[in-house]
Amino acid sequence: MKVEPIIDVKSIKSIKKILSDNLRDKLLFIMGINTGLRVQDLLALKVGDVRESNVGDRVVLREKKTGKENVFIMNKEIKLALDDHLNESKLNDEHYLFKSRKGKNYPLTTFAVTKYVKAWAEAVNLKGNYGAHTLRKTWCYHQRKAFGVPWEVLAKRLNHSSPSITRRYLGIQEEEVEEILMHVI
Repeated sequence: MKVEPIIDVKSIKSIKKILSDNLRDKLLFIMGINTGLRVQDLLALKVGDVRESNVGDRVVLREKKTGKENVFIMNKEIKLALDDHLNESKLNDEHYLFKSRKGKNYPLTTFAVTKYVKAWAEAVNLKGNYGAHTLRKTWCYHQRKAFGVPWEVLAKRLNHSSPSITRRYLGIQEEEVEEILMHVI
């Protein structure tokens, strides 16, 4: 089933606020909406992959789905959430960054993240269908709407194999299409 991006910035801020007592999940949410990476790639990160990263540093990883190399840039918000999580959790470099609380050194599952995202959306009274992929779609939506990033650049960042896949991510609403029909040439 298709999931939606979180389009309301107020809802994003509310989710961050409710996660302030759960630093692992707050970092997951912040990284998800600030990197555009697939959740499975975030879940594969180990503490040693990011511990020494500073704001502006490139973090390189290999995508599980495509096998392609990808990067994200450590921005200020990710760095603050990362430092908070690492200071609280006392994880070592071999631990998964998003370590499951069940047992040894296992990462969270995509299924678990889907349950979390649904719960977060419900907690801030969002109606719709949300899941793990909501985080990636939220990043994409806001890059286009808030920053005007062209879909071609988004397609490259997302490592999509075809433009039609990227267009599905953009979350274009009927109102937007109707709005452009009012433009006078």
